Amino acid sequence: MRLLVTRPREDAEAFAKLLRAGGHEAVVAPVMEVHLQPGPPVALDGVQGILVTSANGVRAFAERTARRDLSVYAVGPQTSEAARTAGFRAIISADGDSAALVETVAREADPAKGILLHAAGAETAGRLRQALQARGFRVETAVLYDAVPVTKLPANAEENLREGMLDGVLLFSPRSAKTFASLVSDAGLAAFAARLTAFCISAATGAALAPLTFAQIAIAGTPNQDAILDLVPGSETGH
Repeated sequence: MRLLVTRPREDAEAFAKLLRAGGHEAVVAPVMEVHLQPGPPVALDGVQGILVTSANGVRAFAERTARRDLSVYAVGPQTSEAARTAGFRAIISADGDSAALVETVAREADPAKGILLHAAGAETAGRLRQALQARGFRVETAVLYDAVPVTKLPANAEENLREGMLDGVLLFSPRSAKTFASLVSDAGLAAFAARLTAFCISAATGAALAPLTFAQIAIAGTPNQDAILDLVPGSETGH
């Protein structure tokens, strides 16, 4: 299959390698750009652990501190791998979504041992904090990066759509799905998308594609990278 990968570039390139290893063609065409926010080292006094809901959060946090001794509570496998790559040693993975992360933290951490710091993006700040505060934790949010939608459909995506060269598109968040749908519509290519399968990380991601229509919308069984890869014929991870 020839598949469009819409993630921010660093994650898209890594995912494209997995697709190619499964015998597919991958076209990397990010619809979001990640901007790490520069600044002084993150204040970590009284912090017992770090909450990360994306690999971008790991990278942004790692840029702003040399410390690698704190526990990292990661939303899923890819985020955990990013933490290992960055040199963190104590990593607890929720293997799911933000709701699963809340349950994991409630089970593994102790509110009495200090603050939890959420290394967040501008669009995710607040929701995780509120859920954990309801469980008795003190949570602070550090907005360390922003994911900004591109203003025009990438040229390679437009060409592949217009020429009917794609079999599907991979979408990893409701926000990126909404952005993709808007960009495709703005480019006058909605009719071409109707020939594709949309492989979506969650039901909310699939719903965000409306009013764009597809030949099929496939939803991952769990909201992580392995599960969305499992949707693509011939690319099963075995997880």
